[in-house]
Amino acid sequence: MQEILDRIENAYSFIEEKTGGLRIGRGIILGSGFSEWSNQLKHLYNIPYSDIPGFPTTSVAGHDGNLIIAEVNGIPLIIMQGRFHYYEGHSMPTLSIPVRVFKKLGVNTLILTNASGSINKHYLPGDLMIIRDHINLVQNNPLIGRNTQAYGTRFPDASEVYDRDLHDKALRVANELGLTAHSGVYVFTSGPAFETPAEIRMMRVIGADAVGMSTVPEAITACHASIDVLGLSLIANLGSGMADHALTHEDVMRTMDKVAPKLHFFLEKLMDLTSETS
Repeated sequence: MQEILDRIENAYSFIEEKTGGLRIGRGIILGSGFSEWSNQLKHLYNIPYSDIPGFPTTSVAGHDGNLIIAEVNGIPLIIMQGRFHYYEGHSMPTLSIPVRVFKKLGVNTLILTNASGSINKHYLPGDLMIIRDHINLVQNNPLIGRNTQAYGTRFPDASEVYDRDLHDKALRVANELGLTAHSGVYVFTSGPAFETPAEIRMMRVIGADAVGMSTVPEAITACHASIDVLGLSLIANLGSGMADHALTHEDVMRTMDKVAPKLHFFLEKLMDLTSETS
């Protein structure tokens, strides 16, 4: 655990020095296909993950691997252009590093985005799901190990990991923009293999609407640190057994490319909402 704490402190100190001690109230982690949105913003700083001491690196296509400090409507926003995954071999405590660095930089509102597969038969590729709750099927947790009280209590309440007010506002904005948006439950699996048809049927029975390989470790860490979380999941493909062809990562990226313009506009509108809470 001490190694993780040292990595958090080293990354934070580097970023703080690089940005001149800038306090940043909002953060966003961009998953598969979302990264292009950040290229449209006014960048104040652009730092490759590999330059940040103690920070993990990403190896997944569609995850650019940059930490960006941008300005949106005159308010700073910290952006992870690509994230880290359990299936890449990172430990759960390692996955907590970015969110804890965000907390030390002043972040109190965090948007988590991902691409997911549908479980709910009414969710189609290109739809948006505002995450209401999650199920952790990996049964591993970034908070396992010695607790550091400075980051949060030993036993955090998980009854509202995703902020209800942000959830409702995001759902309203999506509907106003003509996006097909749902409120649903995201289930986290380890990956990297896609799920089997039997697993998809099981997930449907336990109440899940969409499945993916990310987001939940970050959401748990943010909840522990008393950060308000908004979760956004783009339905990129039908779950295993629901389509007439094999699933590939290329399917995910093709769907993201098709809906990117609408999603980018949606994210811009969300910045107005989250600026109220920063």
